[in-house]
Formats: sequence, structure tokens, C-alpha cells
Amino acid sequence: MLTRRALVATTGITALFLTSLAISPAIAHEQSSNKGQSKTVTLTAQLTELNGSGVTGNATAVVRNQKIRHIEVHASGLTPDAPHAQHIHFGEQARNECPTLALDDTNDDGRLNTVEGTPAYGPIVVSLTTTGDTSPASSLAVSRFPVASGGELNYSRDKINFTDVAGTGYSGGTGTAKQIADAVRAGEGVVVIHGIDYDGNGMYSFSEPEGASELDPSLPAEATDPVSCGVLN
Repeated sequence: MLTRRALVATTGITALFLTSLAISPAIAHEQSSNKGQSKTVTLTAQLTELNGSGVTGNATAVVRNQKIRHIEVHASGLTPDAPHAQHIHFGEQARNECPTLALDDTNDDGRLNTVEGTPAYGPIVVSLTTTGDTSPASSLAVSRFPVASGGELNYSRDKINFTDVAGTGYSGGTGTAKQIADAVRAGEGVVVIHGIDYDGNGMYSFSEPEGASELDPSLPAEATDPVSCGVLN
């Protein structure tokens, strides 16, 4: 944490105080506005395939203070006419990058599930739902994620607030909304899209060898495995 240097000269303190009193309201407002603008950034991510999905696309997010003012995700090559969970991930203990089979396929089965990807992209900090809650509590709200019409996904949403998230802070503790927003603005947020029809039967099914999701046994692994990923920077 940064500390302020103490002012030791009484005359220096007095001069500083008198100068601050002389600042006009117009200048003060301009300084305040500039400070706010400095916390507004536009971030982009190129989405590349995971799990041999062939899914590619891009994402754009405008982040100001502790809010995503606007975000868009566009992707193609997805399982047609199926819902696709999508999130922003971040964690102080993560690499904050997209996973690879070489580094993250812990059971060497040639497939990355969501948990195996977590050391790379970190925990979920935002659920990119179409309506309602956008916190990690909605990470598996399948009915509120966008459907890829004809395999194309075009998503946009405004005014998403960052929240405190357990497991994202230092030493695995809770990360505050401010810490998470600062990290995303600094280029450490990762967009991940999920959902892949491995067996090509046109739906998410419990067919082997993937079977049930490691996140929720009531869902097929096909519904939750990551298919595309990109870092917002």
C-alpha cells in the first residue's frame, strides 16, 4: 500500500492550505472530472477456441470505477440454438490468462473442464446473463444466458456492477468490488464462454465419456465445459 510523505515544515503546510482555498469551483470540478475519466477504460478481448470447439469471437467492455458501463460479446461456431454460459473471471492467485492442455489438463484426458481452467483464468467475478443478477451466484443460471442462434452469439448489456467475491483476493480471501474492478481495468479480466456438443447430437447430453458436469451433477459436462476464452486488455 502506498503511504503519504509527512510534511514537516509548518510554513509548507500553511502555504498548501492557503493554496487549496484559492482553487476556484470550476477548476475543482474539472479536476474531479479528470479523476473520474482516468478510471474509465475500454477493453477488448480476442476469443480463441478451447477444447477444439472452433469457437472464435471478440468482446468489448467499457469499465468505469466499479461498474461495467457497457459490454458486448460476439462469437461464432457455437452449438446452435443452445444457451451458452459466459463469465468474466479474475483471481489474485490465478495466472489471469486462458488455459492450455499442456498446463491445465490435470487428468490428461485431452479435455479441459471448468475447474481445470480455474488456475489459469481464476474464479468467476461477473456472470454475463441477459437479465437479472450478474454476480457469481448466477454462474449456472442457464435459462438467463444467451442462446446462440444458428451458432452465432451476439450479446450486449449495460450497467453491470462489480461485487465482492470470495476466493479472488490475496491468499484466497475475499476480493472487494474495487480490487476486482481495478484488476479488470489493468488487463487481468478473462472472458470465458461455455457449452459444447461433443457428440454432435444437437443438444447438451450426459453421454460418455464426459458425463455430468463437475460443477453440478444435474447438468451435462457439455453445458459447462469452456469453449472460448480471451483476456480483456
